[in-house]
Amino acid sequence: MDSTLKPVAKSAASTKEAAGTSRIKQVWSGIVRDKFLYLLALPGLLYFLIFRYVPMWGIVISFQNYSPYQGVMGSPWVGLEHFQRFFSNPDFLMLFRNTLAINVLSLVLFFPLPILLSLMLNEVRSAAYKKIIQSIVYLPHFLSWVIIVGITFLLFSTGDGAINQMLVSLGFEKIDFLTNKSYFWGMLTAQSIWKDAGWGTIIFLASMASIDPQLYEAAKMDGAGRFRQMWHVTLPGIRSVIIILLILRIGHIMDVGFEQVFLMMNGAVSEVADVFDTYVYRLGVKQGQFSYSTAVGLFKSIVGLLLVIGANKLAKKFGEDGVY
Repeated sequence: MDSTLKPVAKSAASTKEAAGTSRIKQVWSGIVRDKFLYLLALPGLLYFLIFRYVPMWGIVISFQNYSPYQGVMGSPWVGLEHFQRFFSNPDFLMLFRNTLAINVLSLVLFFPLPILLSLMLNEVRSAAYKKIIQSIVYLPHFLSWVIIVGITFLLFSTGDGAINQMLVSLGFEKIDFLTNKSYFWGMLTAQSIWKDAGWGTIIFLASMASIDPQLYEAAKMDGAGRFRQMWHVTLPGIRSVIIILLILRIGHIMDVGFEQVFLMMNGAVSEVADVFDTYVYRLGVKQGQFSYSTAVGLFKSIVGLLLVIGANKLAKKFGEDGVY
């Protein structure tokens, strides 16, 4: 029995080896055929390799009492001590609440606006007028947060702000927009909408351009108006793009734009303004607690990864393609 099984096992092994060799040859022939495309992609690949993947080695210091003089190899290991310290810190719940609240507001209020704006722009029939509108809504994206926060101060400051001056002229009292905790999250969301809502339309408009025009013709033949065409043709046509961008956005729910929050934050609103990014800057950069701040950053990354995996599985459960 053993003697008859050995040739079969050898044959199966040789077949598997031949299949692996054939697959390698196919991959290599594809690389040779598309060598110029791979060369074109090489700078991007090197960027991610050097600046994204290689620095990931630095997360090991979150399990050490890292000292720049001793280096990574010489610093003592402390295990999960920094994570325990972070989770038991009274500031943890405040930081988590602020970060989550700002991102949920952005997800609920900001994310749908580029889609709505794209639908409106897609219905503009005059090419010249459409380009003018696109240029206007794209422009704020190229302004730095320093300029945007400066404009915000000029408009909403209590002393000489244009909005408060207008309120006084109309007989109303001044409102402390910049030092009132109740307005802080809303102002951050409004700034993000004004800055990036127009820029976010680029991907949606590109995906709308790939929708088959015959679908619109068929909808017209069935008596569908412009709104019905948007609802039954345009939105289903870009649904996969919306799902992918939503999954990626959920993965960044622990990330808040550091520069925006840092510039807008002041002592009066620090209770609702302090987020993980500003906390890491304060303890890691200003106080030199490198291991502790790395542990905080690693916690953010793990939460983001879990959210992407969960959202992707949920999307696939509902029949969507997902990210991977």
